[in-house]
Amino acid sequence: MALKAKEINESTPWQDLTIGLQIHEPATSRDFETGEWRTSTPVFLEEKCRQCLLCVPYCPDSCIPVVNGRRDKFDLNHCKGCGICVKACPFGAIEMKEGK
Repeated sequence: MALKAKEINESTPWQDLTIGLQIHEPATSRDFETGEWRTSTPVFLEEKCRQCLLCVPYCPDSCIPVVNGRRDKFDLNHCKGCGICVKACPFGAIEMKEGK
């Protein structure tokens, strides 16, 4: 039987992993820090932000947290650097930089 995502870590023997590291259970995205896949990183330019929150629903990884009705810094542990947020921001408050 396959291990649950929460049970897999760096010391898990390869024999206990699923073929292709497939995940056979729902709602496990918060268990994995996928930000290491990123090749570009979003930069939040707070002075340009008008708190319209248009970027928030466009993020496919929910990496733009909202705290007390205001957007907060990016969750870079899960951001994959797709850049969709840059296109969604009408005020130029998000830029992409190369690298992590």
